[in-house]
Amino acid sequence: MKHRSRLEIIAEILETANSSKSIQAKIMHRVYLSYPQLKEYLALLLENGLIEYRQTDRIYRTTSRGMRFLEIYRQLNDVVVMTDNIIVR
Repeated sequence: MKHRSRLEIIAEILETANSSKSIQAKIMHRVYLSYPQLKEYLALLLENGLIEYRQTDRIYRTTSRGMRFLEIYRQLNDVVVMTDNIIVR
C-alpha cells in the first residue's frame, strides 16, 4: 500500500461514513487504520464537525460540512491529476 496523506485518509473515512452505517470496526477495515490511528482521526473529524456519532446505534455519519469537504477535496484532486498529466507530457 502506498503512503497516504492525512487528507487522503480523512477523505476515505468521510466516504466510508457516508456510504454505509459505519461503526468503528468497519471504518478501520475499509480505511486500513489501527485502532489508535482511527481514534485520532475520528476525534479530529468530530471536533471539526465533519462527522457525527450516534450513540444509540454507535455509528458515524458524514455531516453536510463533511460532504462539502469531500466535494472540495475531489475538485482539488482532479486539478492535481490534470496538472500532473500536463507536466508529464
